[in-house]
Amino acid sequence: MPARRADFWLYFGGQAVSTVGSAFTLFALPLLVYKLTGSPTDLALTMAANMLPYLLFGLVFGAVADRVDRRRMMISVDLGRAAVIAVLPVLYLAGSLDVVWVYAVAFVQASLGILFDSGEFAAIPSLVSRADLVTANGRIMAANSAGQVAGPVVAGALVSFLAPASLLFVDAATFVVSALSLTLIRRSFNAADAVDESAATGDGASIFRRLMRDVREGLGYVWRHPVLRSISIMMALINFFAATTLAQLAFFAKTALHASDSQVGWMFAAGAAGVVVVGSVAGRLRRRLSFPVVALGALIVSGLALVGLGLTHTYAVALVLWAVSSGFAMLLNINTSALRQAIVPNRLLGRVMSVASVLAWSAIPAGALTGAAVMQATDVSVVYAAIGAIDALIAATFWLSPIRYGDRYLAEAAAEPSAVADAETANAAEPAH
Repeated sequence: MPARRADFWLYFGGQAVSTVGSAFTLFALPLLVYKLTGSPTDLALTMAANMLPYLLFGLVFGAVADRVDRRRMMISVDLGRAAVIAVLPVLYLAGSLDVVWVYAVAFVQASLGILFDSGEFAAIPSLVSRADLVTANGRIMAANSAGQVAGPVVAGALVSFLAPASLLFVDAATFVVSALSLTLIRRSFNAADAVDESAATGDGASIFRRLMRDVREGLGYVWRHPVLRSISIMMALINFFAATTLAQLAFFAKTALHASDSQVGWMFAAGAAGVVVVGSVAGRLRRRLSFPVVALGALIVSGLALVGLGLTHTYAVALVLWAVSSGFAMLLNINTSALRQAIVPNRLLGRVMSVASVLAWSAIPAGALTGAAVMQATDVSVVYAAIGAIDALIAATFWLSPIRYGDRYLAEAAAEPSAVADAETANAAEPAH
């Protein structure tokens, strides 16, 4: 147990540092594109380059994560991401940076990120017991959000005497820190029989057929499982509507609240701060309340806060309501992620993660475009209030679905050999390196 706890905190520390670096890039990359082109179209294309890999590779990369040694894969991915992001500041210093390079780096970084995220989803059940999954996920998501608050603030101070491109060196360095923390962990992120060395052998056609078979198995498992199927449908619906609230937050703040540029920034920070606060108590809430009460109740609270946000014209009140809505929306994500991790066999975790990601990202473009069209025809405040009401309605509807039996599935999973036990078995056979 002490060794397992130490491994988790090594992992947690590495990812916390990496999150701050990623927040630097989240701040610096759009600023860099703006300075290179001054074009909103190029900013949109950069976002598209970040989203496209999820639609192209999401399911396949999830299958890959289930076929290989996940910890070693994540180390390689971190080192690859460090090298790729460093390309932009190097080209900038050489005076040969063009916006096309930004698109390419964004595309490759997002593609590598899918592999890492699939591995991370599967890694956490190997680092903590099933009883601690909600607490562990809550801590990681709270740390991610804390980095998203602190990162842009620090980067904003540094950009006064450093070029935006130079800030990307920081992100590259934090990927190296993450890789080092993973190297120090001895615990396997796979079940004892999960690593299939044959996945990387054979001709291209045979490898592709094996991966497609794995993808079909992952999709079939999600669709046949009543709780996983319900969660996937619910999250796709939520993301369809949530895309508008995220994409139009600056527009809402400017038009409905008459906020200044700095106040718009504080709106984004408030959302991340809400996630930090709620994420830090996610484990305690879950221990005291049932799964449907915590998960679906969180969505209802988030929706009602959005309704209030759409109705208010007071900036200070809006700040609090956006923090509440963001925090409780993340509480839903924390609990559904923990439920998936608890009930899905270790060998399928990467694929289940990729199915969830693809469903979520597929809904966002259509939702954002639809929301923008409705907003132009009506009013931004009305749209926010309506989306909040729809979120609460979705929660009420899915309270009648198999999601309400989440606790029963968790109890059944706890009675089976755990993913942690599988990982410990694999650990015993893993040579030190």
